[in-house]
Amino acid sequence: MPRVRAKHVGNSVEGRRRRCEALASDLREVTSALIRRLRAESTGQALSMSQAEVLVRLHKSGPSTVADLARGERVTPQSMGTTVASLEEAGLVARTADPNDARRWNASLTEAGKRVLLEGRAARQAWLSHALEERLTTGDQRHLAEAIGLLRKVLGE
Repeated sequence: MPRVRAKHVGNSVEGRRRRCEALASDLREVTSALIRRLRAESTGQALSMSQAEVLVRLHKSGPSTVADLARGERVTPQSMGTTVASLEEAGLVARTADPNDARRWNASLTEAGKRVLLEGRAARQAWLSHALEERLTTGDQRHLAEAIGLLRKVLGE
């Protein structure tokens, strides 16, 4: 359970700053732990986070150039090229000619890639849904829904 250090600080500007620092620390710690736990639910998949993100992006956006994928993931095109090549070697991504420019090629999700993506997502969703149902009261679930709204606000969504 994360430490809730932020409640013990006053209402001054300095107190608000320290409270926000404590909240940020607690939030970072708990989100990191949640991500690690969700990754553990996909242990049958030998995908790195960057590979998994590429599959997600291709599933959402359709075929994309390596440059577009790199921009979207904020990595270098060379790094993305390596990631896409490894996915291609595994049969999860295929190269297709860019219909607008024959000199370029697009990465697209194969059926195997889609299956791996959806199976991993289903395993993580099943674990999280079960944990929320088993470990949180209905009131806790409502509070969590409110907190998700606040997190979206922090992210600017």
